[in-house]
Amino acid sequence: MTDVSVTEAEGRAEELAAGVDDELVAQLVARAQADGLRLTGEGGLLQQLTKRVLESALEGELTDHLGHEHGEKSEGGRENYRNGRRAKTVVTEVGPVGIDVPRDRAGTFEPMLVKKRQRRLGGIDEMVLSLSAKGLTHGEISAHLADVYGTEVSKQAISTIADRVVAGMLEWQNRPLDAVYPVVFIDCVHVKVRDGQVANRPVYMVLAVTAEGTRDILGLWIGDGGEGAKYWLQVLTEIKNRGVWDVLMLVCDGLTGLPDAVNTVWPATIVQTCVVHLLRNSFKYAGRQDWEKIAKALRPVYTAPTEEAAMERFLEFSEEWGAKYPAIVRLWERAWAEFVPFLQFDVEIRKIICTTNAIESVNARIRKAVRAREHFPTEQAALKCVYLAVMSLDATGNGAKRWTRRWKPALQAFDIAFDGRLTAAQR
Repeated sequence: MTDVSVTEAEGRAEELAAGVDDELVAQLVARAQADGLRLTGEGGLLQQLTKRVLESALEGELTDHLGHEHGEKSEGGRENYRNGRRAKTVVTEVGPVGIDVPRDRAGTFEPMLVKKRQRRLGGIDEMVLSLSAKGLTHGEISAHLADVYGTEVSKQAISTIADRVVAGMLEWQNRPLDAVYPVVFIDCVHVKVRDGQVANRPVYMVLAVTAEGTRDILGLWIGDGGEGAKYWLQVLTEIKNRGVWDVLMLVCDGLTGLPDAVNTVWPATIVQTCVVHLLRNSFKYAGRQDWEKIAKALRPVYTAPTEEAAMERFLEFSEEWGAKYPAIVRLWERAWAEFVPFLQFDVEIRKIICTTNAIESVNARIRKAVRAREHFPTEQAALKCVYLAVMSLDATGNGAKRWTRRWKPALQAFDIAFDGRLTAAQR
């Protein structure tokens, strides 16, 4: 069977449905209503139609397998033939449906639509994964399916469905990557994991912008909160081994040891501290009544035309606020080497790389899924939840279009600023 895209499959299904006689459909609905039958729910018309469609499709599969129609003799005699049916109940999007599965005498018939020992159709599995991505617990998913669809799916069955994601997650985490990325962002969300006792654990996400201007999440890694250069060297080497031989700029939030690891793996990469995070961290050391004044005083620093001008404005800030908030001055001094790189670029690059806002929208979706769970029993359970949330991003594809529109001007500026390193990798 040839694979088709979801959009193409929906189009074909719509075309096929349009060919069904409208008068016949109206007669079925009218008769069901006259007899007091429900259209949906257990015992409803839709459930019975699903039964008929499934049984008809299974009969067609058996005919293809045997090579002759029901009651028709095959050439050379019947080496194999129909041998009754067996009753089976499958869970579908319209509720549990009892079907009669045809059998053959030789026992060689392997149905594809509803496989042997299969108790759920694919739509239910997809529904479970979608609800898991939204952060619902296994118990909540089971209750939701029972309340809305009248479908009984045990918590153990839901756990089994969700566990199948692990293989796909491992494959995704080890997939080949592009040779070069103009910008890579690194940020994290915190999850609660029960490891003896419940503790906050960071899940780091590495998000890249491709040379075409699309978003590519390179992977997920969980830490213990005390990560240093050795940890980041392992993560970045793993990314490099998957095919990434050059990164033009890497934007992060002052992660300890990360700049040293970046310089080891990609010596030509510029490490840039997120300015927005730097401002937020500054406010932690100031009284709320001074936040607006501090933000106004720091603005000339990060909007300065050159590094020299930024230093002059910073010295002015230090004279004004250093006595009251010395911790803010020390914070900026420690981050200065990773703060100033973006000042050498034009505005198209500046407004893109001076913040991790590109990754914050993704983190917001992840946090929404994580908050729905008080804590996770294992690291793998936490990673699985985050992975499902990542896979459910941008279901309509509109987000990818916005990304491309937003990044196109910056990518042209990147290639000029970095002497053609970006387009050289695409040749």
